[in-house]
Amino acid sequence: MPIQEVRCSLCRRKIKVHDQYDIPIFDPNTGFAICKNCIREVNRFLDEHDQIKGQAVETQQQHKHGFASQLSKVLKKNKPHVIKEYLDEFIIKQERAKKILSVAAYNHYKRMLYDYEHDSGEDELDKSNVIIMGPTGCGKTALLSHLSRLLDIPFAVTDASSLTEAGFVGADVEVAVRNLYYAAGKDIEKTEHGIIYLDEFDKIARKSGENNSITADPGHEGVQQGLLKMLEGSVVEFTARGQRKHPEAPTIKVNTRNILFIVGGAFVGIEKIVARRVKKSASSMGFGAEIQSNEDESKRYDELIHQVRPEDLMKYGIIPEIIGRLPVICTLETLDEDSLLRILTEPKNAPVKQYEKLLAMDNVKLEFAEDALRAVAKKAIERKTGARSLKGIIEDTMLDVMFDIPKTDEPRKVVITAACINDGETPKIEPLDAKGLLELKQLNVNKPNDDDDPDDEENTPA
Repeated sequence: MPIQEVRCSLCRRKIKVHDQYDIPIFDPNTGFAICKNCIREVNRFLDEHDQIKGQAVETQQQHKHGFASQLSKVLKKNKPHVIKEYLDEFIIKQERAKKILSVAAYNHYKRMLYDYEHDSGEDELDKSNVIIMGPTGCGKTALLSHLSRLLDIPFAVTDASSLTEAGFVGADVEVAVRNLYYAAGKDIEKTEHGIIYLDEFDKIARKSGENNSITADPGHEGVQQGLLKMLEGSVVEFTARGQRKHPEAPTIKVNTRNILFIVGGAFVGIEKIVARRVKKSASSMGFGAEIQSNEDESKRYDELIHQVRPEDLMKYGIIPEIIGRLPVICTLETLDEDSLLRILTEPKNAPVKQYEKLLAMDNVKLEFAEDALRAVAKKAIERKTGARSLKGIIEDTMLDVMFDIPKTDEPRKVVITAACINDGETPKIEPLDAKGLLELKQLNVNKPNDDDDPDDEENTPA
C-alpha cells in the first residue's frame, strides 16, 4: 500500500498511512478512520462513565439502606398501641376506629420496610386501603389530622367532591397525588410512600334509581372509574401546580403502588340500606314509629352503621371495583351528650382550654359552669352537627366579652352560665382573688412585652 494521508474522522488530524494496519480503525474503501489518540480518549471516557455509574448505584443502595433503617426506627416508635394512645389525647370515644387506623398506619410502615428489604416480586404485600364512615361531626377528619401529625411520612387531604372525570371542567383525580407530592416537599420517593385521605368520598357515589340520568356524570361514577388504577397502583402523571394540562407541558410521574389511600364520608342514609338488609320487622326497621327519642335514634344508628358490608356500599352507589380496593371498613359512632361534654374539656386542644388561654393573655380567668357546658352539648345535638359546632356555640356566647375585655388590664374572672348559652345573658365579670391569680399564672401564657407601655404617647391611639 503506497504512503497516503488520511484524516481521523473524529479529530480531523492528518495521519500518514504506510499500511492499512497502521490505524486501528480504517476502511480504505470509504476512507473512514479513527486514530489511536481518539480511541484512547473514548476508552477513558467509557471507564469514567462506568465508574460514575457504579458510584451512583452504590449511592442508591446506601440511600435505600438508610431509608430502610429509618423505617425500622419509626416502626419501633409507632406501634399500634402507641398510635392509639396519642389519638386518645385528642379524640373522645371512637375506640374501634382508632384501633383500625393505628393498625393500618403500622402495617403501612411494615409494608414499606418489606419492599425495601425484598425485591418486588410475587411475594409482595398488598396494601389495605381504608374506607371510614360516620355521621357529620363525629371526628373523621380530626382523627386523620392528628394521625398525620404523629407520622413521619407525607400526608395530604383532598376533597373528593371537587374531582371530576377527565375532560370536564374541575379537578382531575391526579390532583390527589399532586397534593401529596407537594406535602412531601417535591420528593418523589417520599411521595410514593405517603398517605392520601379523600374526604367527602360519599359525594361521588353514582346516581341510581329515579335519579339516574342518561347524560354524562362527570362528578360521580366517572371519578370512581378514574380512581380505580390509582388505588390499586399505577404511574400517575400530572403537571406542576398552576400549569394547565397540554401535550407539551412538563409532567411529574409518581407510582401509587405503595401509597395508602383512606377515603371517608358521612354516607347519609346508608343505615337505612343496612336496616333493609338485616330484614328487621316494619315496626322496628330504620327510624320508625317506635323510636321514642334522639338517644334511641342514635343508638339504633350505631347498631346499624357497624354492620355495613360491601354489598351495602354497592347499593349506595360505590362501584364494585372500588369496593374491592378498599378492604378495610372503619365506622364511627354518633357522639352523645356525655361525649360532647368530654370533648369540650378533656382533649389537649379542647375548645374550653383554647378560650382559657386566649383570655389569660388579657389577665382574665375563664370559668364555665357545669350546666353551661351541658347546655353547649345539648345545643350541638339539636343542630345535628356533632362536635364541629361546639366552638361556634361558645364563640357566639363569648363575642361581647372578648370585645370588651381588652379595654383594661385589670385581673378579672369571667363566669359562663347556662343562661348565657340558652338565653343570651351577659357573662358575669368578677374581681379575681389570690387563688385565681395563682391559677392564671400556671397557664404559662406568653404575655405582651412590658416595654410596650400603653401610657406611652407613641402607643396611645389618637
